[in-house]
Amino acid sequence: MTNLARGSVVLSIAILVAVFFATEIKTEAALVIANDSKGNIQLKNNENFDTNLVENSLENNEVDNLINAIAVSNAKNLGGRAFSATAYCLKGRTASGAGVRRGIVAADPRVLPLGTRISLNAGTYTGSYVVADTGGAIKGRKLDIWVSSCSEARRFGRRTVLVN
Repeated sequence: MTNLARGSVVLSIAILVAVFFATEIKTEAALVIANDSKGNIQLKNNENFDTNLVENSLENNEVDNLINAIAVSNAKNLGGRAFSATAYCLKGRTASGAGVRRGIVAADPRVLPLGTRISLNAGTYTGSYVVADTGGAIKGRKLDIWVSSCSEARRFGRRTVLVN
């Protein structure tokens, strides 16, 4: 029984060390990026920036989150607004009466009235959208982006996006 306990302790320590090093690499890659006053990506000490280094050390979702964080900080400088966004995959008609399709979002009509055209900065979902739907849970600065599959909506999760 003591051998089992020792093995568990050794395994736990090995896992903690592996998690520590993996987290350190991701944190280091994220800390490398900083914005200057013009919104350009720069490194400390004016070193050259290798985007492949960051993209290879971070997973796609983390790269999107990092890009979103940079976009949100730039939004405040450029007059854009940060919204909390999710995705939905329901089929049928929107609140405006049209069918669902790519390029539509659901929003609180008190913040973004139906028919409003917006420019969205959301990683791979960046582009022009039309507010064509509303939702009971969408209050204030929240958006729901329509996507074609429910698995894509789950992958999207909840993230902060920039609306111009």
